[in-house]
Amino acid sequence: MAATRIDGKAFAASLRERVGASAAEFAKAAGRKPGLAVVLVGDDPASQVYVGSKGKATLAANMNSYEHRLPDDTSAADLLAVVEQLNADDAVDGILVQLPLPEHLDEQSIIAAISPDKDVDGFHVINAGRLSVGQAGFVPCTPLGCMMLLTDRLGDLSGLEAVVIGRSNIVGKPMAQLLVDANATVTIAHSRTRDLAAVVKRADIVVAAVGRPEMIGKDWLKDGATVIDVGINRLPPEPGKEKGKLVGDVAYDEAAEVAGAITPVPGGVGPMTIAVLLRNTLVAAYRNAGLTVPEAL
Repeated sequence: MAATRIDGKAFAASLRERVGASAAEFAKAAGRKPGLAVVLVGDDPASQVYVGSKGKATLAANMNSYEHRLPDDTSAADLLAVVEQLNADDAVDGILVQLPLPEHLDEQSIIAAISPDKDVDGFHVINAGRLSVGQAGFVPCTPLGCMMLLTDRLGDLSGLEAVVIGRSNIVGKPMAQLLVDANATVTIAHSRTRDLAAVVKRADIVVAAVGRPEMIGKDWLKDGATVIDVGINRLPPEPGKEKGKLVGDVAYDEAAEVAGAITPVPGGVGPMTIAVLLRNTLVAAYRNAGLTVPEAL
């Protein structure tokens, strides 16, 4: 039996609708709209596309969008001054500095300058610490989106065995912590893991976040496993085509032969990231205004 396709695009659309409705309620209670500020340094084409799509999504969700586009040669002092200005601005609930930054800028020091209560990307070390000890903070958008898809599909994760392939601070580590908090038994696997295929094979839940195209085939998967594919990789273009096909870290077609449910690429985890960013911004707005965060979020 073929696996159920987990439709991240549809789930993300539903989440954005809920965020938009709650943002309208927030505006009535607080007398202002929630605000998300995005800072882009330089002219990286991909980053420009991301910033533009985030701005449109923010406006569509009944929030204010503030864009700060700075030249490629912006100094650390000037960028930090922008961040400090946004920290102090009561109209701004969430601050996102688009990564990657130009090489002369230290990403960690810039992220550290963002107020943890406005760090809707969830990258600040204080928010990482809050997650690790179970305090309310902000979780990076991609793993939180993955978690939403998992709980929507499986409900209670207690006792399930989960393997997270990848140990980045942005996806792998927070994903593992979220699964632990949901009472799953969690293994973080990576490039140094011995007999990686055998480790993955025992998992009820597989979260693949390694950035290697179609690395995980059906032979790696337990029958009925739920597979969340975070990877997004572009293959070399076929003859006569400008762009190669987008694929995940999982070989979708063959994995779907044995998995119980699986996210596609594209259309799986990807759409969740901006939807969760909007959700985090709205949560920040409620907290910053001293209002109770709606259960719908």
